[in-house]
Amino acid sequence: MSQEFDYDLVIIGAGVGGHGAALHAVACGLKTAIIEAADMGGTCVNRGCIPSKALLAASGRVRELQNVRHLESMGVTVGPVSYNREVIADHANNLVAKLQGDLTNSLKRIKVDIIQGWGKVLGSQKVEVTRPDGNRTVTKTITAKEVMISAGSVPAVPPGIELDGKTVFTSDEAVKLETVPDWIAIIGSGYIGLEFSDVYTALGSEVTMIEALDNLMPGFDPDIAKVAKRTLVEGRDLETYTGIFATKVVPGSPVTIELTDAKTKEVIDVLEVDACLVATGRRPATKNLGLDNIGVETVRPGFIPVNDKMQVLKDGEPVPHLWAIGDATGKMMLAHAASAQGVVAVENMLGRSRTVDYRSIPAAAFTHPEVSFVGLTEPQAKELGQEEGFEVATVRSYFKGNSKAIAEGEGDGLAKLVYRKDTGELLGAHIFGIHAADLIQEAASAIANRDAVQNLAFQVHAHPTLSEVLDEGYKRAEREFAAVTA
Repeated sequence: MSQEFDYDLVIIGAGVGGHGAALHAVACGLKTAIIEAADMGGTCVNRGCIPSKALLAASGRVRELQNVRHLESMGVTVGPVSYNREVIADHANNLVAKLQGDLTNSLKRIKVDIIQGWGKVLGSQKVEVTRPDGNRTVTKTITAKEVMISAGSVPAVPPGIELDGKTVFTSDEAVKLETVPDWIAIIGSGYIGLEFSDVYTALGSEVTMIEALDNLMPGFDPDIAKVAKRTLVEGRDLETYTGIFATKVVPGSPVTIELTDAKTKEVIDVLEVDACLVATGRRPATKNLGLDNIGVETVRPGFIPVNDKMQVLKDGEPVPHLWAIGDATGKMMLAHAASAQGVVAVENMLGRSRTVDYRSIPAAAFTHPEVSFVGLTEPQAKELGQEEGFEVATVRSYFKGNSKAIAEGEGDGLAKLVYRKDTGELLGAHIFGIHAADLIQEAASAIANRDAVQNLAFQVHAHPTLSEVLDEGYKRAEREFAAVTA
């Protein structure tokens, strides 16, 4: 480390991205500090991935045990099923506390300095940290050869929606499960909306889902969304509105929701419900980070512009010694993507050129059954094909033909593979079914290696396993590829 700096690397934000970057930086020999104004672990550990999965795990057990017909088909008989809301909530809260402690201790063990306070960039190699101390505010300045911003994001709330944190709230409050409303409206049908609809319907709530776009699950491959809708929406106590804006939401008892047609802009109805979850995505938490001190302007709105090396850009050019990763960049708002970006940023600051392969980063909704994907949807692949001059093909394989899925009584689901007709390169994989989130990693590795279906079809999969759903897909694709190229 140069003697003129306090640290080799200072990271602003101790979420999953900042944590991953710190671990890699220390492994590479860099003296590192991490600044956090709130809770260690950021959104993922405290208000996102971790507590929501704990709720999904508990409510999923309730759903499974209430499915008497399914259990009886395998010779299993159960009595009346009940649950304790407080204990389920404690399960999530205790998991958060444990992982928060684990994350903190993992940094302390490798001698990362954890600095509590609000980090603000004063220059490309200078950071101001402000924290309350009784009735006064304490400020200090630290220097670093490299500075990384990992500020994360917060829930996005559209205009006209008033939050009170009790009857109208975001996922930040929903993960606490302070109540299970008799009737709850969920605005948005993306990951967050789908997962919480899974939780609430399992625990007995009636759910109304409101989507501004014309179709539910707009971020998913259309074929997967169509099949998933039959189980996750139509098969449950859940009504939906599509092409409808919630233009005005007023907390209270009841909560009132004004519904407006997205095309005509006319008010078509007013709902009165017990609660409303606003699940309309997230926005970057980039205010008051000092970007104006170095002349960096955010984009789209509020995202920090970066290049493929994760260097912060000013007027299209890298700002020396300043990096940004995670949700704040808007590249791919997933915890594991942020972690990958952090590692790539450290590699580049050490002179080892590396970029993030976003096409190979998988994603999942942990509903019951799960939805997962990696790479391009069919429409995205066709658009790329038009630009680059190739044709796209797809194949489907089904859980109902998989021995393990049949043994589990979980034959509802499919895998869809998207690939190039000319080379066989796998471009995308989309799965709806039991353990889809675990299955997708195999396809992610194949896409990362730019592998082709004619090679993947000859890999050997254990039998009987769910992984054979992908195996069957590869084999079908190989046969079609061979027929086309013969």
